[in-house]
Amino acid sequence: MTNKIYVGSLSFDTTEDTLKDLFSQAGTVDSASIVMDKFSGRSKGFAFVEMSSEEEAKKAIEMFNGKELDGRNIVVDEAKPMVKKPFRKFSDDRKGFDRGFGRKRF
Repeated sequence: MTNKIYVGSLSFDTTEDTLKDLFSQAGTVDSASIVMDKFSGRSKGFAFVEMSSEEEAKKAIEMFNGKELDGRNIVVDEAKPMVKKPFRKFSDDRKGFDRGFGRKRF
């Protein structure tokens, strides 16, 4: 296990300071960062909190998983590494892009 925790199902009103205040009840919070949409600038509804030790991270998961924060029951779990998705290749003949108009687009 690591010190990094995933926090999901967040309200759009939740701030990083709110997360720091909440998780400080379980120990020392090194960082809290809410993931934002790069186009709208709005929260994506999840965050990552980094605790100072694995024991504090485990304690925080036990204390806060399923608890209410800003009107939502949050999901708290161990953060898992991001998995790169394979690049999707589309067909060159563009059969699916015709939309039945009787002409082929190039």
